[in-house]
Amino acid sequence: MDPLDRLIVALDYSSRAEAMAFVDQLDGTVRWLKVGLELYLAEGRPMVEALRARGFEVFLDLKLHDIPNTVAGAVRSAEACGAALLTLHAAGGPAMLSAAAEAAAKLAQPPRLLAVTVLTSMDAAQLKAIGVEVTAREQVVRLGEMAVAAGVNGLVCSSEEIIPLRSSAAQDAKLVVPGIRPAGAAKDDQSRIATAGDAIRYGADMLVVGRPITRAADPAAAAAALFAEINSAQRD
Repeated sequence: MDPLDRLIVALDYSSRAEAMAFVDQLDGTVRWLKVGLELYLAEGRPMVEALRARGFEVFLDLKLHDIPNTVAGAVRSAEACGAALLTLHAAGGPAMLSAAAEAAAKLAQPPRLLAVTVLTSMDAAQLKAIGVEVTAREQVVRLGEMAVAAGVNGLVCSSEEIIPLRSSAAQDAKLVVPGIRPAGAAKDDQSRIATAGDAIRYGADMLVVGRPITRAADPAAAAAALFAEINSAQRD
């Protein structure tokens, strides 16, 4: 893969003005940007369209989770803004996932669907609190295989589940991995994290990075350092 297609920078901002001011600091170093719930609810589809107009590819991270008909309708609506990737929760079940995949298949320019398995903020205690008695790794593989069987061939997982997924029935899925931190960086609110180099070596396709770049004194330099780490891992 082109290294520029390996890194997605998360725009964790609450307004278009803040997001665009940050984008200006990237100075053309990245191709992919993530628009999540906070920014999308504040600015809506015009935010995605503005980024597309600037030449960026957009990962629309809305984590759709509703009844099948509603999620299918949301997938159809997402086509209009031009996002290339769109998330939905694997926990919505096979009927919801199948409805989303079928809706996407009928679109001229559909976003690629990514099923979110287990959030990287969740550990064993958090899973147990919602009634999941197996490990995060087991749950991710279970949900990943279910999503692929339902027609969603892209997954969001932590670095800890890359190798198990690559050895499962979901082995050919596109794996997008958040919770990426430079060596020695703070974990913040993430529980299952890795460096960019390790995640690529394990078999990740794309990495999502937020605060290590958005809070850097020089975001373009921080992104460039991550690309260097990705390139080194690819050569390995």
